[in-house]
Amino acid sequence: MMNLAINDHRLTTPGSQIAALRDYDSVRRAIAFISEQWRAQPTIEAVADAASVTPDELHHLFRRWAGLTPKAFMQALTLDHAKNLLRESASVLDAALDSGLSGPGRLHDLFVTHEAMSPGEWKNGGAGMTLRFGFHACPFGTAVVIASDRGLAGLAFADPGEEAPALADMQRRWPRATYVEDQVATAPIARRIFDPKLWRPDEPLRVVLIGTDFEVRVWETLLKIPMGRAVCYSDIANKIKSPKASRAVGAAVGKNPISFVVPCHRALGKGGALTGYHWGITRKQAMLGWEAGQLGVH
Repeated sequence: MMNLAINDHRLTTPGSQIAALRDYDSVRRAIAFISEQWRAQPTIEAVADAASVTPDELHHLFRRWAGLTPKAFMQALTLDHAKNLLRESASVLDAALDSGLSGPGRLHDLFVTHEAMSPGEWKNGGAGMTLRFGFHACPFGTAVVIASDRGLAGLAFADPGEEAPALADMQRRWPRATYVEDQVATAPIARRIFDPKLWRPDEPLRVVLIGTDFEVRVWETLLKIPMGRAVCYSDIANKIKSPKASRAVGAAVGKNPISFVVPCHRALGKGGALTGYHWGITRKQAMLGWEAGQLGVH
């Protein structure tokens, strides 16, 4: 389930302290109400009423203190419960109804929004999905590109002779999907990734990020790190309003399914240390150097 950390806003003046305590109490009551009532899928108006604030005030307070909206928090609880039911072999219909949703359609929408796949695909480990893969030469060895009909789903790297283990590492994410080697289909995606002339901000590469809400928030933060820059895990933790979650951020960075495109190589450990990298420290150094070269930094 998504980590939720209430940020500690320490203000100096007595009036500000009173206001901060009042705001905190409102957010605390909202979290308690959602945690107890999420199965009933209460409206934002009902949550705001329980917190003694207006819906607009609740939205801004909750986002400032908790790092996400009340609706996103309720969706995370709902999705987490539905996943547990599906793991225990519940049907999609039963999982939807037991999660307080009106039917499979709403659960489907929730999964597609947060997991980029349907509840059935998630439950079945990708069964019914067709994922195309190809091996392509790139500046960092061999790139293993995996694509679905929704966009780039996986990007791994391998040294000569290690292509099969790298592919297997990625396939464990969707163990029951159908994998088709299709160099022709994945070649244009590989070119888009590694040829700077094809990088177009107005036509971004479509990607499919599959992970927990916390992991996706970390990965989305990585996407905002400019090329040629690097940040520490603690910086990312602060960005997602979870300042004490540096270790969890490091774990999420390590699980990034789309290396390089989602630039986990720009994330550093304490004190700027390169730390570990799933595809090797040497490759991480090469990526940072290659990007510096693209920017003309010597």
